[in-house]
Amino acid sequence: MTKFPAVTQSLRTWMEISTHRSMHERTLFAKSSGLSMPQLGILMQLHHKGRCGVSEIGERFDISNAAASQLVEKLVQAGYLERTEDPNDRRMKQLNLTTKAEKLIESGAQKRFRWLEEITSQLSPEEQMKVAEALEILTKAAQNLEDKK
Repeated sequence: MTKFPAVTQSLRTWMEISTHRSMHERTLFAKSSGLSMPQLGILMQLHHKGRCGVSEIGERFDISNAAASQLVEKLVQAGYLERTEDPNDRRMKQLNLTTKAEKLIESGAQKRFRWLEEITSQLSPEEQMKVAEALEILTKAAQNLEDKK
């Protein structure tokens, strides 16, 4: 068994717990909203990355354009996405989140963040400060790695 430095082991343990919790919450949220996980994933991608076309959805999720188109069509019909003309190519359509989708995503985020509030309420003010400082350092390191891609 490989022995990891303490910081790596601590991060691995935290990631396992938080990822498990996040996936569990996301699954429950998808079920309660009547969306499939791929549909919710599309909404989340558009929320974080901004508008795009169906082919970009296919690329991001490594699915065929036909499969992406079917998922998108269901989201359009449900009122979560709207199609608009691409300003650079009028033959192409861009996908945008509707207000209904933004509200849905915000609702899901609030539920996920409630767990973080519960965790931090268990920490003393000093511990909260230590965690905030450590996460700031970790976030900067992660951003540096992302910038190099």
